[in-house]
Amino acid sequence: MPRSGSPSGPEHLESEQRAADEQTAAVQEQITSLDEVLTSVLPLPPLSFDRLMITPRTPAFDPGQLGDALPDPDWGDFAPVRPSLLRRFLGAGARYKRQTALAWSRFEAAAAEHRQHELQRRDALSVARAKYHGKLSEERARAAARNAYVARRQSAFAAGDTQAVEWFTRCVLKASRYPDGFPREYQVAYDPGNRTVAVDVELPPQRVVPSVRGYRYVRARDAVEPVLRPDHEIRSRYERLISAVALRTLHEIFSATTAEVVAAVSFTGYVSTTDRATGKPVRPRLLSVSAGRSAFDDLVLAEVDPRACLAALGALVPAELGG
Repeated sequence: MPRSGSPSGPEHLESEQRAADEQTAAVQEQITSLDEVLTSVLPLPPLSFDRLMITPRTPAFDPGQLGDALPDPDWGDFAPVRPSLLRRFLGAGARYKRQTALAWSRFEAAAAEHRQHELQRRDALSVARAKYHGKLSEERARAAARNAYVARRQSAFAAGDTQAVEWFTRCVLKASRYPDGFPREYQVAYDPGNRTVAVDVELPPQRVVPSVRGYRYVRARDAVEPVLRPDHEIRSRYERLISAVALRTLHEIFSATTAEVVAAVSFTGYVSTTDRATGKPVRPRLLSVSAGRSAFDDLVLAEVDPRACLAALGALVPAELGG
């Protein structure tokens, strides 16, 4: 990205170099998130039926201003100043009596108005409290219904019910958090006879791998320019990435399920793209792999090379990706 003007001094050079370093750091952060697609989830606890249960939100009742009663009117704020003995002797007493009568009338009116306001405030407070308890009851009923549903699914899952196993597997996949740019589309099928879960997953396109390695400031052109990533490195990183996605999916499903229900998991990964020859949308299969629980449990996933691991599991990878 060219800059207007020419290098004018140390401050300009430092500013441009800092911009290049910041953009490079952003690219490196993207690469790190891709490199850790598998290893980042290994320490996390697996999804469980207990974690699918919900606790009703029960915040304390907050009346706000309705909870603050206004103080009663104070006669001292209305009463006229009592005249001295001398002024009463000179005739101020009669005027004081008239002022006192008027002040008392104003005080009684203020007291009546205060009582009316208090009645309205208490009524509004009662309505607000009733709404609060109503929402609380709704929230508790919603949580109870949800938890009862999950409990029924859990019982059905333990019995190997096809729909329950597929539902829970979808919950596992939905709860898995991936970097930005990853599609979240998948299909799940369960074969109770073989106790096998089959998952079809939409993989991210190759462009999810940054096409640049970083940025550098070129003083001769006074520009911050990208350092391109070689095509072979992009392909290699992409192959490693989708291999890691496959292993991660198997890991998450095996970790969240029991051997009595799920003995094996098969993964098939597709990518939505455009056929360069026809210009039409296509969805080729990029890889497929199946693994039994015992073989998969023997893997030390934190140490494996994802591509080599898939090869050892007998994964099927198209020639253009298998290299």
